[in-house]
Amino acid sequence: MSERGKEVAEYAQRLHARGWVANHDGNVSVRDGHGRYLATPTATSKAAVRADGLVVVDDAGKQVGGRGKPFSEIGLHLTVFANRSDVNAVIHAHPPTATGFAVAGVPLDEAFIAEAVVSLGPGVPTVPFAAPGPDACRALADYTRGYDAVLLGGHGVLTWGPDLETAYLRMELVEHLAKIALVARQLGGVRALPSTVLPKLMESRAKAGLGGAPSVASSAASAAGKKVVVACAPAPPGSDVEVYDPKRGARAAVLPSPAELASIIRQEIAAALKK
Repeated sequence: MSERGKEVAEYAQRLHARGWVANHDGNVSVRDGHGRYLATPTATSKAAVRADGLVVVDDAGKQVGGRGKPFSEIGLHLTVFANRSDVNAVIHAHPPTATGFAVAGVPLDEAFIAEAVVSLGPGVPTVPFAAPGPDACRALADYTRGYDAVLLGGHGVLTWGPDLETAYLRMELVEHLAKIALVARQLGGVRALPSTVLPKLMESRAKAGLGGAPSVASSAASAAGKKVVVACAPAPPGSDVEVYDPKRGARAAVLPSPAELASIIRQEIAAALKK
């Protein structure tokens, strides 16, 4: 039973414990190396997912291992993996408030909390509803490169990240933002942040290691023949990926701890709002 498998099962169970999935809803997947992906099985409550019951699929979604059967939405996960080499985990769930926005066709794409802009970007777009299968994958593809979380029209929420913890926390943040937006609408409406603040907040997002890596890191990595990504976990030994750490420099071996990252975000927000 691999540690990666245990982690997938743990986060699947967390989705159920938070009330973000019901019945057989939701799914979790991670890269498993060499064009293989480890995923939760279909027709299984996330509360009942175990590491020894996971499935393994290839880049085309064909099952190559495991005792269960792949879920029908595996194509959405593979679309994210195919378009984002820095992504190692994808989570789909139906957190009630955010999913309410998705099925009502109400956007959640305004930037209205500074911390959320730094953590997640300027907004959470809604992918238009499309029939399950290739159409849904094509609809999603256009949103994978510029975002880390989306509402799926008439469906739910999809988040991704360099590891399962990040993808899970992004799911948590989307639901949190939806709850705040719902209350704000009841009190007269959401007031977006001034547009003049957004560039600085996005710059802070990059500096905190949550957005695009600065060109200085790209240049250094290019000289070494490596791709640059900003992630929340070290690159595997021997990888052709250079993980950029804005706090320690482009050649950092250890990325900031969650506490350090939270501190960086607070400092960058304060600095951005002073300008």
